[in-house]
Amino acid sequence: MVKLGLRKRKKTLQSSNIARKLITITETKSHVIEQFRTIRTNIKFSMPDEPLKTILVTSSTPGEGKSTNAANLGVVFAQEDKRVLIIDADMRKPTQHHTFKTFNKVGLSNVLARKSTLQDAIQETFIVGLDVITSGPIPPNPAELLSSQGLDALLQEVKNQYDIIIIDSPPLLSVTDAQILANKCDGAMMILNTGETDKRAAKKAQTLLAAAHTKILGVVLNNYKTKNHYNYYDGYRYSE
Repeated sequence: MVKLGLRKRKKTLQSSNIARKLITITETKSHVIEQFRTIRTNIKFSMPDEPLKTILVTSSTPGEGKSTNAANLGVVFAQEDKRVLIIDADMRKPTQHHTFKTFNKVGLSNVLARKSTLQDAIQETFIVGLDVITSGPIPPNPAELLSSQGLDALLQEVKNQYDIIIIDSPPLLSVTDAQILANKCDGAMMILNTGETDKRAAKKAQTLLAAAHTKILGVVLNNYKTKNHYNYYDGYRYSE
């Protein structure tokens, strides 16, 4: 049986009210959930000799499923009784506050601009063990905020509080934000949309991650279908 791990205060929450994108909560097909568990396992084994706390989830272009994968990856880590924090660092097009049905009045942009404290920005979700920092109000200068020493201090602080920190970033080829974030993370996971992602774009994104001196933990093939299952997510490959 799938362990939902919903917080007690949200027990009255009906399944229809749980965000549609959290397939690891709403989906009853064990095969789909097993794919995310496989990704979780592969990530843990990808850097056996080094501490792995901060994971960047990104893509080459918009609409490839990075935010959905980041959210579901956070859920399966929380289902393993890990203390998980998801940071929505896509301050240009944030979505995690919709996925986890949290407020977005105070978030990452407020903390980096020194308008709010870190503890004010951390919100509990209805998943036991999973907290989120939403993007906050959209700032005029996301790249400058992400380049600031404030982000370094924030990451250092949350590393002391959580087992895993998953950072949802903008696409690599759209803006420089993802490269800035990648340089500050222990590793990066890239999402490719099967049949949609341009091969040259994926290659260029890989080059940008390498330029940021980031270890690519793996690539998830989103919307990949096999003969026996209709899979929303079904692939994880190590990069060359």
